[in-house]
Amino acid sequence: MTDINNSDQIRAALLTPGTWTVVGLSANTRRTAYRIAAWLQDHLDHTIIPVHPDAEEVLGEQGYATLADIPDGVQVDVVDFFVRSELVGAVVDEAIEQKDRLGIRMVWLQLGVIDEEAAERAAAAGLEVVMDTCPKIEYPALVS
Repeated sequence: MTDINNSDQIRAALLTPGTWTVVGLSANTRRTAYRIAAWLQDHLDHTIIPVHPDAEEVLGEQGYATLADIPDGVQVDVVDFFVRSELVGAVVDEAIEQKDRLGIRMVWLQLGVIDEEAAERAAAAGLEVVMDTCPKIEYPALVS
């Protein structure tokens, strides 16, 4: 397996304000994706780009149906996946396809989202990979 969940990469992603695309983020405030995206935005000062088939505005940010729909010129540092494990591979492949156009440097598969093959493909494409953890879980260890 490739180098995943590298603590230096996690530290940089969380502590350096940037743009996080949150795949699976909807306006449903009861969903974990909404709560984590709001925390990333409010607590860590990250810009959030919602990606969801409904392409709705969430947390004051324009949503897009897919990563490919994000306009040219938008820099995406991290793609955070709130997608079931059996579906995440196709979306990781889309992140790989959009990597150069959007400047994507990391894919983050949320807690419980595991796809070893997709992680390997992402790493082989030059992306940093975090899998099966949550930014809000990782953060306290970085600031203690």
